[in-house]
Amino acid sequence: MTREEIEQAAVALDRAERARRQIGLLSITHPDMTMDDAYAVQAAWMEKKKREGRRVIGRKIGLTSKAMQQALNIDIPDSGILFDDMLFETGGTVPEGRFIQPRIEAEIAFVMSGDLKGPDVTVADVLAATDHVAPSLEILDTRILRVDPATKKTRNVCDTIADNAANAGIVLGRHRLRPSEVDMRWMGAIVLRNGEVEETGLGAGVLNDPAAGIVWLANRLAEYGDWIEAGEIVLSGSFVRPVEARSGDEIVADFGPYGLVDCRFE
Repeated sequence: MTREEIEQAAVALDRAERARRQIGLLSITHPDMTMDDAYAVQAAWMEKKKREGRRVIGRKIGLTSKAMQQALNIDIPDSGILFDDMLFETGGTVPEGRFIQPRIEAEIAFVMSGDLKGPDVTVADVLAATDHVAPSLEILDTRILRVDPATKKTRNVCDTIADNAANAGIVLGRHRLRPSEVDMRWMGAIVLRNGEVEETGLGAGVLNDPAAGIVWLANRLAEYGDWIEAGEIVLSGSFVRPVEARSGDEIVADFGPYGLVDCRFE
């Protein structure tokens, strides 16, 4: 993609988010679009948000499970940016009309006490740089159609990456755990919608170890001269399938001894 095409795509995504109206698949408009192009679109859109005064509070990692990778025919995760206006309190309410087609995933959030700069970051480095982990919900949304109505083509990984890895919000639980206090592979959740169990899963579903996702992100960012900063929240990736969040729904992720995180959609 040319610089002009990248900027045009970023503007289109921004307008779609503001108007709550989806745009067509970028992968159809730009059939030769690469993952590097997609990250360039994402970066251009994120820079626009920063210029408007929004503050980066962290990162998200997506496509960490085998099922999601197979669905998009890839073998690596993707990542996006978390901003201050995406953060919701557990037990809070998401206003009606805030998102287009929200869905929910349960994840383990890492809150960093030190910088993580690649290359060659290891799991031990991640744990040493983590202040605590917490149960969390990620609110997904898509500013790009999931399926093109004319061709029936589904969005691909480039569409998802350009769309800030489908991120829209985060609900952070109050429970705080030192990484040394818990085997995150066995840190799981029961996800309920309006009191009915929709999904269950374990942290091991995230690359066998949620910390492995943070390793991947730190080393990928290093390729672009970027890094994870102290104080940032990093969503390590979902270990459940996305749950549709409809108007009036209450979503609860019960992490058992590790706490509970919930939100309601008006």
